[in-house]
Amino acid sequence: MAKTVRNRLFLVREENAEKRQAAGSGSGAETRSDVELLDAYSRAVIAVVDAVGSAVVGISGKRAVADGGADTAGAGSGVIVTPDGYILTNHHVVEESDSLQVTLKDGTAMGAVPVGSDSANDLALIRAGGSGMPYATLGDSGELRVGQLVIAIGNPYGFQSTVSTGVISALGRGLRSREGRPIENVIQHTAPLNPGNSGGPLVDSRGRVVGINTAIIPIAQGIGFSIPANTARFVISQLLTVGRVRRGYLGITARQRPVDRRLARLHGLPFDVAVEVVSLDPRGPAASAGVRAGDLIVLLDGKAVRSVDDIYRILGSGKVGMPLALSVIRGRDRVGIEIINTESGG
Repeated sequence: MAKTVRNRLFLVREENAEKRQAAGSGSGAETRSDVELLDAYSRAVIAVVDAVGSAVVGISGKRAVADGGADTAGAGSGVIVTPDGYILTNHHVVEESDSLQVTLKDGTAMGAVPVGSDSANDLALIRAGGSGMPYATLGDSGELRVGQLVIAIGNPYGFQSTVSTGVISALGRGLRSREGRPIENVIQHTAPLNPGNSGGPLVDSRGRVVGINTAIIPIAQGIGFSIPANTARFVISQLLTVGRVRRGYLGITARQRPVDRRLARLHGLPFDVAVEVVSLDPRGPAASAGVRAGDLIVLLDGKAVRSVDDIYRILGSGKVGMPLALSVIRGRDRVGIEIINTESGG
């Protein structure tokens, strides 16, 4: 009996030793795994900077003064989006400038001219001379997910080609421009931004520009904001084809909101998000047509509405001044409304 007990104790000690050894090996494996993850993170950031960094420029503006000289009017960043020198930046970077100069990553400086500007989205398009320039590709900001890695590149405080990293912390934010106008569907992220980052790109891990950074909340710490690439793509197309952004006006303040699954099934909606009307301009076309606060917009002109960007695109599709069919969910009912797509005066 005593021998049997001793044998069992020996086996238990051997088993515990094996467990401790296995635990030690696991800890080492976890450490190696952490190192490998950090290396993968670094490689991803380095690859993005190598691919996109040369397309990021510094922008400085001068304003004529009474004595015939010139004064600094603005400074920031921009990103070249075509090989023939079209550069996307913030409206507030260039709005007060009479002349513009851009500086490439290699230090080359050249003049630039304004193409067009959209203060409502704090975006502007300028063009520098030259051909065969390095450029970045606009991605689909509609595919972004909270927690996704993003990289900001710009010139904070004049420090050229500065890189910062973070993650998407929220989507569909609403901000106000410097003129007090709402900017809808803004990307919130944790990549640090400072004065001079304005107009620079926010890039995903594949090197695609998913946003244009804006630093319009100077007291924010650890919070960055970017105008989505899909909004920028719409603005660019309008500026190049029309010369300005022809923007329809519904007279609403709105935000993206989930649709209850039961309501989505009841009305046969193939999506689970819509745009909620938060408030209305009492003299605007939406109020005149009978739209109410709390309505969920699901269709406009027969097209699905899943974000405020969708409304912008539909309103800017060339039907300004024409009636549009609006479909909303009000309570549990689906309501159809005809509304005039009135062109905004701003």
